[in-house]
Formats: sequence, structure tokens, C-alpha cells
Amino acid sequence: MTLDDIRAAAARLRGHVAETPLVPDEALSARLGHPVLMKCEYRQPTGAFKLRGATNAILSLPAGVRGVVTASTGNHGRALAHAARALGVPATVCLSRLVPANQVQAIRHLGGLVRIVGDSQDQAMAEVARLVAQDGLTQIPPFDHPDVVAGQGTIGLEIGMPEAVLVPLSGGGLAAGIAVAIKAVSPATRVIGLTMENGAAMAASLRAGRPVEVAEVATLADSLGGGIGLDNRVTFPLCRDLLDDAILLTEAEIAAAIRHLGRAGHVVEGAAAVGHAALLAGKFVPRGPTVTILSGGNIDPAQHARLMQEDAA
Repeated sequence: MTLDDIRAAAARLRGHVAETPLVPDEALSARLGHPVLMKCEYRQPTGAFKLRGATNAILSLPAGVRGVVTASTGNHGRALAHAARALGVPATVCLSRLVPANQVQAIRHLGGLVRIVGDSQDQAMAEVARLVAQDGLTQIPPFDHPDVVAGQGTIGLEIGMPEAVLVPLSGGGLAAGIAVAIKAVSPATRVIGLTMENGAAMAASLRAGRPVEVAEVATLADSLGGGIGLDNRVTFPLCRDLLDDAILLTEAEIAAAIRHLGRAGHVVEGAAAVGHAALLAGKFVPRGPTVTILSGGNIDPAQHARLMQEDAA
């Protein structure tokens, strides 16, 4: 994975995805004494950054594929269904029972064929392997694929050269892609992965020095759940080599960040709030201009309303 791969993806994606705005968090900037800028990927047509990687992967396919298939915790499934329908390719999305109902409904609404299998991302991925072997579908993984990583990395081309970038960390497609882009043009910029304390597979794998399995648990940052695959070939080595740190957040810290962003008019899911969670909790101390990636806004409206009501109380 190189900067040239990401630049090629950017050219390919022109006209297919939004170049989302980079806007200041004035209140947090004043509090911390350094500019805090938010990359608003939740404003993509499917509500999350995943549209970049999924679209780049589909645009890179050879002609004549029978259909595409993936496993997802929600946002990649939405993205794949949207991109596949726009390009006339059938899409199947395998989900575990932990995926929120609003995500399942959105994938169906976008034309994706949904299969709900098991209680983990790993079990959903096993169903993908079966469909590839049995039905001849083409797999587009949610993160561990060069075209997906290159697509996500286009975000890094749009955020300049801040002192630090705080990136939600799950399977590593977003973090790896942004890190490749940023480190190529600004090696001194710190790229930090942020994730939840419970069920963080990439963080556990980085600590172990190899891909490991972790138990999946319910979390406000549900889009960060799922394993990274024991045979991970792309995102684990990139995250291992390029990330400057990985920070874990509690559920209370993530909830506080969702509320902070909500008060500023940014309705985002828990996974998108982890950068702000680290700043608000003092777990990351900025040294200069800092960018947080608001990766998605596909939070259940009732859940968001409850969190904001707790804020008011």
C-alpha cells in the first residue's frame, strides 16, 4: 500500500463519494489551547466513511462478476449495498445478531440481500466464505483488502498536515489507509487509533504482536466491534508499523463525547465519537492542531435521544 495507490483511488472515486468538510470544534479548541478539527465523514450519502472503500473496491473489479458479498457490523454493508446498486452489481451482506436493527433495515432498503448468521463477526465471515465457494460471489471484505484500504486512505489526502490525527480503530481499514497517506506526506504527524475497552480486536492484536480473537460484547461503539481475522494480511501489519498509539475508551467516556458532539449539532454514532472521547477524558493531550475523524452518523435515533436526555438531566 503506497501513497500512489491512494491517489489512484481518489481519482477513481471522484464523483462517487463526497469530499466531506473539515470543521472546527470551537469549544474544545478553546478548552485545550490547540485547534481541534472534525472530519465529518458522517455526511457521506450512506452516513459513514465506508462508502469510500466499498466504492473503490467495486470500481476496481473485473467485468462480469456474478455478485459481491461481505460481512459487516453495519456501515460497510450499507456502503457496499449502495455502491453495488449504483453500479448494477448484486450485493449480499452477512451480519451477526449483534448488529443493530437500524443498520439491518438500512442495508435492505439500499437493496442488499441480508443474511443474519451467528453472534460474532467471525461467524458472519464464515458465511461469506461459504457463499464465495458455493455461489461464486466475489468477496469485498470490510477492511482487510488493498482496494478498501486505499479508498479509506483518501480521507488522509483531504486533511492536510496536522500535528495529530485521531482515528477510530476497528478492523484497521480506516486507520491503516489514513496512516499510509499521512505518514507519506507528513511523517511527524502522530496517527492515533481509538477504540472501546471491551472487545477491541485490533488493539488486543497490536499488544500481542499478532492477530488474536476477542469476545464481542455490546458497546456504544458497535461499529468498532468484530475480529480482524487470524489470517489478516493487510491492515494488521500497516497498523502495527504506522500507528503511533492505540487508546482505549470506557463506555462512559464515549457517551460523554456523543453528548458533546450532539450539543454542537453533530449526531454521530459511538464509533465516531472516540477521538473526542480521548480529548475530553484527557487520555490524549494535543501538542498542536488535531483532527478527529467523525466516521459515521448511523446511531439509532432512540439511543441518541436517551443519551442527550441523560445530558439534560
